[in-house]
Amino acid sequence: MRKLRPAPLCRSWLFLEGANETVLQHAAASGADVLIHELEDFTPPSLRPKARALAAELYAAWRDQGAVVAVRVNPLDQDGMDDLAAVMRGRPDIVALPKVAEPHHVVRLDEAVTRFERDYGIAEGSTSLLPNIEFARGLVQTGAIAVTSRRTIGCLMASEDLAADLGAERGSDGLELAYARQRFIVECRAAGVVAVDCPYTWSDATGVARDTVWARRLGYTAKSLVDPAHAAIVNGVLTPSEDELRQAGRIVAAFEAARAQGLGRVELDGSLLEVPTYSNAKRLIARGEALRAIDREVRA
Repeated sequence: MRKLRPAPLCRSWLFLEGANETVLQHAAASGADVLIHELEDFTPPSLRPKARALAAELYAAWRDQGAVVAVRVNPLDQDGMDDLAAVMRGRPDIVALPKVAEPHHVVRLDEAVTRFERDYGIAEGSTSLLPNIEFARGLVQTGAIAVTSRRTIGCLMASEDLAADLGAERGSDGLELAYARQRFIVECRAAGVVAVDCPYTWSDATGVARDTVWARRLGYTAKSLVDPAHAAIVNGVLTPSEDELRQAGRIVAAFEAARAQGLGRVELDGSLLEVPTYSNAKRLIARGEALRAIDREVRA
């Protein structure tokens, strides 16, 4: 059986036009960890029947190429139920729901997914959920939204809809969403789910690299994207480099040597190493090893 990349090791989450067959067929070549069949904003209502009809064959192809398969349906009081009735036949790994502003939105999605799992002979509980936070009301309830369903493996923060709801002016530096991104990761971390950062919606490679570096500094390990060309950049930034792993190894060695001598901390390269620094270095090493192992298994 194909090895499924665990959600905490999914770095790049790529949204794809739901009815664009050319884009969908070449999506896995981007290298994105998660491919999201987007049936909401990227798919006009007139094209949704076509998009739904592509699901089963498309998802099987994506799985064969090592990607985690996700779909974003429409809000359930709009076209979402029709979306689910069709795409659940393709057994997506993750179902994302847009415009989640209240915990009960997730409750209803969980109930619908459970029903379709039973109807289609899918192992109950095997489909994960990814609420999308796109309004101020949702942002301040992210923690409650994240723990509403055991199926929820992460939450994803939007950029354009959230900025519009705030009345903020968009800029490629992302300054207008700085507080929202900081709060969002705190809420997700406290709830124990993956925080998927908002996409960088400009085309320049330098900009997406800069934006992802800033997200990583805040603590993000996952980022959504809307351009397949950005996947390699995001994966590169969110994967510990050899130099970073080497430095983390030096920190671990220096701290453990100090502890062996009965010292509480030690200086290395002008920095005082204490328990949090040591713990972070160990986590970085563990993440780097896990990413390399899963990358090998997915490619095999």
